[in-house]
Amino acid sequence: MTAARLVARCVSGLETVVIEEILTAGLGTITRVGHRSVEFAADRLGPEILGLRTADDVFLVAARGPDVGHTRDGLRALGGLARAVDARRLAHDRRRLGGGEIAGVEVSASFLGRRNFNRYDAEDAVGVVLAGRLGVPYHSRRGGAPPPEGYAGFRLVLDGAHATLMARVAARPLHRRDYKRRTIPGTLHPPVAAAMARLAGPRPGELVVDPCCGAGTLLIEAGRLEPRARLHGFDLDPGALDAARANAGPGAGIVLRRADAARLPLPDGGVDVVVCNPPWGGQVAPGGGLAAAPGRWWAEVARVLRPEGRAVVLIPDTAALAVAIRYGLLPGHLRHVSVSGAHPHVAVLTRQAG
Repeated sequence: MTAARLVARCVSGLETVVIEEILTAGLGTITRVGHRSVEFAADRLGPEILGLRTADDVFLVAARGPDVGHTRDGLRALGGLARAVDARRLAHDRRRLGGGEIAGVEVSASFLGRRNFNRYDAEDAVGVVLAGRLGVPYHSRRGGAPPPEGYAGFRLVLDGAHATLMARVAARPLHRRDYKRRTIPGTLHPPVAAAMARLAGPRPGELVVDPCCGAGTLLIEAGRLEPRARLHGFDLDPGALDAARANAGPGAGIVLRRADAARLPLPDGGVDVVVCNPPWGGQVAPGGGLAAAPGRWWAEVARVLRPEGRAVVLIPDTAALAVAIRYGLLPGHLRHVSVSGAHPHVAVLTRQAG
């Protein structure tokens, strides 16, 4: 039997981080990389694929053919794409990956360029045929009502070159974490937090600190990556700390305390890793000592980091790096990402020795 083809969808800018996670975990061989997507072939199918943390979601490729063009004749070709699906193998592979039985079908379509049909026309052209192939009901998104429980989500992508039909493996997108019981303004998208944790590379026993921990997403993801790291979070907002405690749960091993990020209750040079999405004034306004002097944040990070210690920080633009460099925090890696309509950078910095 040929290897199953899978696609990990991700935040723009995180494609290579997703590749690294797939290869490190031995989940498959990379076969294709596109905008916000990484395709890989997997000979061994198991639920561990649903453990991808830097991906927003993972899909099985059900069928692929040439893009159907812009005319309404393309809708008939989309029906042909659905008829090409090996329904038995698709259901079998999805079960092996931990996706469960397919009780029904819903389809979400997206395409590049102008078309003489809309997304609902494309979804229905595929969905009706696909549901017939699988022997289950079809739920159209045209009316706006959510599908019944147990319906498998399919995604149709027309990118100008190819028409690709994919089946979501899990019951819901991977970025919807089970631990997210509480959220607050400015909460970081979990796959971005997971990517930042991987770029930080916490090691067993290292002290990992988030000076503005918010709802705790970064520390939780760092703990999932390296459970033996020591995790400490600080925030000035008691409501944020309550949310972080609710999300982390009692067994996460994360120490949470109220503190001003400009005056952390930590000794000089005692921290191995800082991971943070600071309040730069977008969704969340800086408070405490940062309200009067945002640059003090970099000074405090430089104070608490040990020589050669690492900081992985989400910054709104590269102008912030000038202040970081002034305090001896040298950028070694910069990654532009796009999430929730914003386009920040993930900066990886090292504290200069001496």
